[in-house]
Amino acid sequence: MSETERGMTTGQTHGGLWSSGAQDWARYIEPHNYPLYEAVHERLGIGSGTRLLDVGCGPGGAASLAARRGARVAGLDASPGSVDVARQRVPDGDFRVGDMEDLPWPDGSFDAVTYFNSLQFAGHPVTALQEARRVLGTGGKVSVAVWAPREESQQPRVMAAVTALAPPQPPDAPGPFALSAPGLLDAALEGAGLRVVTRGEVPIVVEHPDAETAVRASLSSGGTARAVQHSGEERVRQAMLEALQEFRAEDGRIRFQNLFRFVIAE
Repeated sequence: MSETERGMTTGQTHGGLWSSGAQDWARYIEPHNYPLYEAVHERLGIGSGTRLLDVGCGPGGAASLAARRGARVAGLDASPGSVDVARQRVPDGDFRVGDMEDLPWPDGSFDAVTYFNSLQFAGHPVTALQEARRVLGTGGKVSVAVWAPREESQQPRVMAAVTALAPPQPPDAPGPFALSAPGLLDAALEGAGLRVVTRGEVPIVVEHPDAETAVRASLSSGGTARAVQHSGEERVRQAMLEALQEFRAEDGRIRFQNLFRFVIAE
């Protein structure tokens, strides 16, 4: 971790990395995740009038689907660029830049709070979940979706090639798989005073028409941005192209099979 990063909150560090790629993330990544968003919204009963907060909302993909169900959506993200895109996509939503460990809404403001692959980037996940509990109204629920352990998906093998070109981080640093090991997410929820009521898993197929599109999609992520800052874009791009060959079909398409898990707690 650099001296600059040590002087910043976790949210500020990650927010800066994710801003520049927000448009590409919305275009190339989020559509693949729609089945996960929809599965969670269905389990939560998101519908007309539901007050929903999406924490780590990114460019608003999940929030836009919830709005189509009739929900009154709000979203928080540390990335100003992502929040700008979310506001464009859901003009009636209440999207704010901030840190998930200090939510800028009053107690009891929401019926549901969701985290889609975001809680694992919190410096203190229990603190973030305590904030979620605070802003929930009576009977409200929290849903957290995370990657399954990395060996259960294919895309992490390409992600590893990128991570190898980023500056080293402490073993307990926030990251994509920080809450993926069995028991970690349940422990964080319990520590925040929340009780798991149901859980599920959603397989996601990610398919790109060619390797260049797959690289562009990956370049929109904060983790890849960090590697580019450290090693340069050309070196990162070449490492990705080499790693992608394993997942290249005869017609040039790139295809991954990934697995995500979610829990719902109250």
